[in-house]
Amino acid sequence: MAAPQTVLTTGANAPIGQTAELRVRIEWDGAPADLDVSCFMVGENGKVPSDDYFIFYNQDASPGGQVRYERTGPNGVAFTVRTNELDPTRTAKCVFAATLDGAGTFADVKGCRITAETGAGEILYEIKEATRERSLVFMELYRHSSGLKLRAIGRGFNGGLKPLAEAHGVEVEDDDPQAAAPSGAPPASVPASPPAPSPTPQPEPGVPLGKIDLLKRKVGISLEKKNIAHEKARVAVVFDASGSMTHLYKKGTVQSAFERILAVSARMDDDGIMDVWFFATKMMRAPSVTEHGYENYVKNTYPKPSMKGKLGFGNNEPVVMEDIVKKYTREDPDDTTPTYIIFFSDGGIYETKKISKLLIEHSDKPIFWQFVGLGSANYGVLEQLDDLKGRTVDNADFFALDDLDSVSDEELYDRLLNEFPGWLKEVRARGILKG
Repeated sequence: MAAPQTVLTTGANAPIGQTAELRVRIEWDGAPADLDVSCFMVGENGKVPSDDYFIFYNQDASPGGQVRYERTGPNGVAFTVRTNELDPTRTAKCVFAATLDGAGTFADVKGCRITAETGAGEILYEIKEATRERSLVFMELYRHSSGLKLRAIGRGFNGGLKPLAEAHGVEVEDDDPQAAAPSGAPPASVPASPPAPSPTPQPEPGVPLGKIDLLKRKVGISLEKKNIAHEKARVAVVFDASGSMTHLYKKGTVQSAFERILAVSARMDDDGIMDVWFFATKMMRAPSVTEHGYENYVKNTYPKPSMKGKLGFGNNEPVVMEDIVKKYTREDPDDTTPTYIIFFSDGGIYETKKISKLLIEHSDKPIFWQFVGLGSANYGVLEQLDDLKGRTVDNADFFALDDLDSVSDEELYDRLLNEFPGWLKEVRARGILKG
């Protein structure tokens, strides 16, 4: 009988089980140029301790041999990871990525897939959404309170090797080393000494200094006030993308809200990855994101010209709520970590019965819904959440803001965390949230 296979979508994760040796294969059916596949063994700050922890064809093993590279064919590379030998003080994550060694982008790469062989079976992630970047992060192996997990990333980097490498702490000399070196030559790099330990992650190139870190401190103050400073949670944000929201996208309000919520995720989520959805008549599960590489996320993701009108122009909250429930109860269930959904809408809500039914049916799940109104439109059932009967626990809160941009970070975080602590106590008391 064939080993069971878990298929991941972008942003989803899966445990690797009890396996002392993990084999990760990256394969593709066709590409305009060869793929230079690599593994970055990064610490808690997202950077390699030194260039020795950048594993690729010209440096095929880490200093202790915990990660080894091998070419398996013209269109394939594999990494063998001795998971029980990874030093947690040096390696918080193993990030698997690739750069095109020549012309073209990943939109031109056909049949690209990542397969991990674990003790519990195979984990498969296929790159189905074309991206026009020259470098791509495929997947990462990271530490979770329940054990090692793999997460599908699917995030591109413009510019090739340089931004990819520097984002993970490896310095390169040229803007495009592949263009300057013949195919098969190693990427130009400058050996670096291990950085001095620092509790504060260093920002990536191009990121305004300290922006998310400052917001994280404000989140921390609100968490302290609520006596949940050490709580961990999976954090997701949902943005209304209906026609009436257009002006808030244009003036940057949605991007600003995205950054403020990203700080909540960076502070509370043990892997710092925030899941993102957009919705109107239809919904879009967008690429997950961390505090590194967040700039212009909304503009680059939605709405871009190719997405104009794709989601429609009305409001259909149930369609995105159903996908959120699917992700956190079927694709990636976890009854030991709460899931905290922050849901922005400018109103026009009319699906009262469907929204009510979803909140009632899934009130026995460790998912908390924090709805935030933008403006003074009709919020329908969201304004009557306290009176919604039939729920196992009160699993949702709502407040409206006339002008999100005028609300201070401190006030926003205090309001976002108003009912979440009480919900945490109740779901733990009822055994909905374990541990």
